[in-house]
Amino acid sequence: MPTRFRWVTISVVVALIVINYIDRSAISYAVTPFKTEFGITDAQYGVVSSAFSIGYAVFAFLSGPLVDRFGARKVLITAVLGFSLATALVPLAGGFVGLLLIRIVLGATEAPAFPAASRTASRWLPRAERGFALALIGGVAVSGSLLVAGPLLTNLIAGVGWRGMFWIIGGLGVLWALLAVALLRNSPDDASQVNDAERAHIAAGQDAGEAESTSGPTDWRALLTNRNLWICAIGYFSWGFMFWGFMYWLPQYLSTSFGLSIKAVGAFAVAPWAAGIVGALAGGFLVDRVYRRTHSIRSRYTIMGTALLLSGASLVPVFLDPTLTVALVSISCGVGFGFVTGGIWWVASIDAAPTQPATAAGFADAAFAISGVVAPLVMGLIVESTGTFTSGFVTMSVLAVLGALLMLFATREPTRPGVGAGALTRS
Repeated sequence: MPTRFRWVTISVVVALIVINYIDRSAISYAVTPFKTEFGITDAQYGVVSSAFSIGYAVFAFLSGPLVDRFGARKVLITAVLGFSLATALVPLAGGFVGLLLIRIVLGATEAPAFPAASRTASRWLPRAERGFALALIGGVAVSGSLLVAGPLLTNLIAGVGWRGMFWIIGGLGVLWALLAVALLRNSPDDASQVNDAERAHIAAGQDAGEAESTSGPTDWRALLTNRNLWICAIGYFSWGFMFWGFMYWLPQYLSTSFGLSIKAVGAFAVAPWAAGIVGALAGGFLVDRVYRRTHSIRSRYTIMGTALLLSGASLVPVFLDPTLTVALVSISCGVGFGFVTGGIWWVASIDAAPTQPATAAGFADAAFAISGVVAPLVMGLIVESTGTFTSGFVTMSVLAVLGALLMLFATREPTRPGVGAGALTRS
């Protein structure tokens, strides 16, 4: 009877992503008090929000080769301690420049999370189980963290103040690092809790090279000439613009457009992220089910493209000065359909480069992070210059549709040698 310790490993990674996203989103709930405290304008808040993704984009790209070379465990524990410290330093920033630097460091130290998660999934799971697992990591954990972040962070602010809120959530990362020391391992071969039957089950569904704990030098030519990986990155940017825009600006949109208090914002802001959990679970179930029936890599892109098309279309009612109910339903549908893709980006990255999955995931994640630089900055400039969010919502919708069209019509089914479940070559 095989053990199931692989799901304990995935659970540890899911917990990391929840803490990761609570830390990075906390600033959007403390925006009113720290804008007053530090004298920061809306445009400067957009710059501060974007600064996180500058550090994130650079180190998402660089951390992939480090994870592939040295393994996920060591890189993740170091990174978590780093971003926990950066989170705890936010109240001590002193002003715009200090906050800018701390947010860059926070982005840099949070960047290894998804490349390491992708590496962990490729080493710990057979291909047919990765869609659901990565939906938990890249979809449910992300949307779930933002779902609980609203009520959790607003109540912490009410109870211990905005400074105390940052210190408490910074401590969560330290607790996770202690858990990871005990439970997280780079591969099933490194874990005494895994029996031979579980190792055989995992290996039977892996490509050649995926069972290795470490890899050789990064093959940049193979990555940079990979058609599907580029389209994955562009699509991830298009979804990322909507995601980051709502993550940083949804609380202020609800507050300024509908006159909600901070506690009411925390309550109403949960709806889109609740829809995200549903979408992520649906996407994970669907991508695994379709792959088991078709063994088609391109089916990943068909699912993502369709979801993004629906996501962009869902935002149209928000262009028309809606009521609070209409706005929440429309945004929730947009986020929900977008999160159908939540875990599939990582599945597609692993499929593109099975022998160096963290580097491929880092490449796609860097594109997502670049959208995190662009979206808050663009939204901040739009809000400051027009006084409304409408043009920002239009931009979200158009980018989602363009990304969808690329994935639906420009991707190719890669050729695969007859090894294991099928190793991929460049597309």
